Amino acid sequence: MLLRTVIFAAIVTLIATQIPAMIKFDGQPQEAPAVEVPARPEPVAIAPGSVSLKADGRGHFIGMFRINGKSIDGLVDTGASLVAINESTARRLGFGVNSLDFRHTANTANGGTEAAHVVLDRIEIGSVRVEDVDAFVLRDEALSGTLVGMSFLKRLKAFQVERGILKLTQ
Repeated sequence: MLLRTVIFAAIVTLIATQIPAMIKFDGQPQEAPAVEVPARPEPVAIAPGSVSLKADGRGHFIGMFRINGKSIDGLVDTGASLVAINESTARRLGFGVNSLDFRHTANTANGGTEAAHVVLDRIEIGSVRVEDVDAFVLRDEALSGTLVGMSFLKRLKAFQVERGILKLTQ
């Protein structure tokens, strides 16, 4: 039951991030871009075990994360229950796509896609590090970037936004 709830929350989050791109309709079907991760400001270490990210022009918090030792741009998404990565990123992180169990179905703005549950060894940003993080792998067509969701954030001591700055504290 808990896994179904988590899957549902992840699907709702993915859909919510895609709806604004689909609002403009000119009679032609449009393929909504999944997550575009623009250039990111560098995280600022404010103390050991803490880091701050400045919001970009759209109010998004984007940072360079190290996931399983690999540098990956990620969009912090407090509305996402889990970290979400695509197949290409999963391959970079050492997950063989043939070994992933895409038994879950996720409905996104781009249509239905398959999802596989994985556990990431670690996610780091600055001096903040969390190990054994639950994540979903989605098909490349459904997700173009990485969403850093609550399966990472809830493992921190605190995270807060103030004046366009997201502070993560371990």
